[in-house]
Amino acid sequence: MALAVATLDPTQWPFCAVGSASWRTLLGFTYRGLIRTPDAGHARNRRRIRCEARTDRQSQSREGDRLSSAHSARSGQGRRQRAGRFAVYRQPHRPRPGARCGVGRARTKPGERRVVIKARIVRIKSGDLGAVRAHLRYVQRDGVTREGESGELYDASNDRADGKSFTELSTGDRHQFRFIVAPEDSAELADLKPFVRDLMRQMEQDLGTRLDWVAADHFNTGHPHTHIVLRGRDGEGNDLVIAREYIAHGFRSRASELITRELGPETEIELARKLSLEITAERLTRLDRSILRDAPGGVLELGALSGREPAWQTARIGRLRTLERMGLAEESELGRWQINLELEPRLRRMGERGDIIKTMHREMAAAGISRAAGDYMIFDPERGDRRLVGRVVGEGFADELTERRYVVIDGVDGRTHYAEIGAVGPNEEPPVRSTILELRSRAAEPRAIDWTIAGIAASHDGTYGERLHREFDPQASDEFVGTHVRRLEAMRREGMVSRLADGSWSVGRDYLDRALRYEKLQQSRNPVRTAVLSWQRLEDLPQALGATWLDRKLVGKERDVLASTGFGAEVDTALRARRQWLIEQGLAREEGGQMRFARNMLETLKARELVRTAADISARFGLAHVDAKAGDKIDGVYRRMLTLNSGRFAMIERSHEFVLVPWRPVLERARGQLVAGQFGGEGISWSVSIKRGIGR
Repeated sequence: MALAVATLDPTQWPFCAVGSASWRTLLGFTYRGLIRTPDAGHARNRRRIRCEARTDRQSQSREGDRLSSAHSARSGQGRRQRAGRFAVYRQPHRPRPGARCGVGRARTKPGERRVVIKARIVRIKSGDLGAVRAHLRYVQRDGVTREGESGELYDASNDRADGKSFTELSTGDRHQFRFIVAPEDSAELADLKPFVRDLMRQMEQDLGTRLDWVAADHFNTGHPHTHIVLRGRDGEGNDLVIAREYIAHGFRSRASELITRELGPETEIELARKLSLEITAERLTRLDRSILRDAPGGVLELGALSGREPAWQTARIGRLRTLERMGLAEESELGRWQINLELEPRLRRMGERGDIIKTMHREMAAAGISRAAGDYMIFDPERGDRRLVGRVVGEGFADELTERRYVVIDGVDGRTHYAEIGAVGPNEEPPVRSTILELRSRAAEPRAIDWTIAGIAASHDGTYGERLHREFDPQASDEFVGTHVRRLEAMRREGMVSRLADGSWSVGRDYLDRALRYEKLQQSRNPVRTAVLSWQRLEDLPQALGATWLDRKLVGKERDVLASTGFGAEVDTALRARRQWLIEQGLAREEGGQMRFARNMLETLKARELVRTAADISARFGLAHVDAKAGDKIDGVYRRMLTLNSGRFAMIERSHEFVLVPWRPVLERARGQLVAGQFGGEGISWSVSIKRGIGR
């Protein structure tokens, strides 16, 4: 299931700069005269009358000073900078990386329009701007504008901002703020840019510093919204630390004020229309929140609330009848309702499931595939060791803020599956439509490789090293030892082990516990393991040269039950066509109603494809091809990756010749550079060490 959005309590954040009791006082403004003209033909024309403060400015200043002084006294340090009615603190502690800093809707005053703001603080690793570039690529991806084109970055003064320059300026930043701003009535705005610029200008005034930001507007969902990326530096080049109270409440309240000023106060007719849509909604609504708020102990007395706004009361009664049909509320006596204590989590799950089904309908329609809605399934990785194979018909973001992805799979079991696969790393490739993918549940348990490391470390006071490994297992090859080193390197990046000056590793006597924590962390980030079985479309495989996914199925390498409908039926048809092609190629024959395949058929098919590919490269670049055998030392310049029917291969060039070897993702960081490694015959045993120098 898609993950529910969690709201954090801002008063618990360690770098909160404004007390929770005072933010409403500090934001105590009312806007008079934001009146729409009565002429229906000019609904957007309005006059603006001077904004008057509801509270005395001097009392606000005194209140802000009192709270700020109290906070400084509690922290024992920190220099406060007066910033309008909010304060920014430059303190030695840092924002918690990855924290969601306020998610949801602001509680609005009558007539004020609602704005949803999601916020996140992202830690930037020293010198590694890959995540920054990846996020900017995401917000500029294709199909997000009203015209279905790529998104355009803009900033405070330019409609076309340079993402590359913004990334370079972020060098040395410790963190970055990311916001998604979605006014409830954003569809009424012809252009979101003026609103966003006003909002960021207001933030600068509130924080008392110039801010460096870029943004992109997205119109690819039912609710237009804006992605804002804010550097973690203020106008003086110091770390920008924003009060949690401001992010959780103040920023959202500012946005609500601005959109209300732009569109005018929400009328009673508009409010009644919006509430009417919530009465039958199969999700958690503000009507449900108001019911829960007024039902202590799960009992709601309507008589005690009769003096409230008629529109709200009418809508709440209608909502209670809907909840009664859902089995979530019951009228025990006239005007007295018993509310199910599980109302909120159950409605959240219903809303998530509804969103998933809509996503599946949309992706299947876009792919031109028709499947019965009764065959829609949600892949749950927590239900044991599950495996799913199918064709990718859609992919996207289940959560735009954390960039957690989903895929829609047309399975060989004849059903359509939705699966959330977690975030994709900066150097990883997201799922590609029409490829054939395998999904497996990720088990949170130490691997076999961890038991080997733990065994060696137990005999050497919690230390592991390549030399110690070879003493422990003299038959271990270099590539096998290298897999253990890569495992420890991944854990080192998470701070779970450390590398010593002599190249050995301090893993501790409790290494297996550390490995378990690492696996649980990976499971939370990526609950599903993915593997591409075929980069080519199914319809291209029956006549393809090379060892294809169909060939592996035919020889029994992959056994899956094929349904007689849907994608399973398509795969069965493709297998029959592939058998006939193999017979024509002399690689298979039929005896007594059974298929007999040539010995080493997969290796033969792969070799044939590599020979043809090498000949094409030689003719194009004038280089001689050299065969690589298991055990060979490989060195040269990594030029490119080749996606073939037999898999992915790397082209390594040396002098006037080249070699094709199994590709690994680590090579992409060394494109155009000298590399060296040990070729073990299979992709998983290909080991690379990146050498210094350009090597072009």
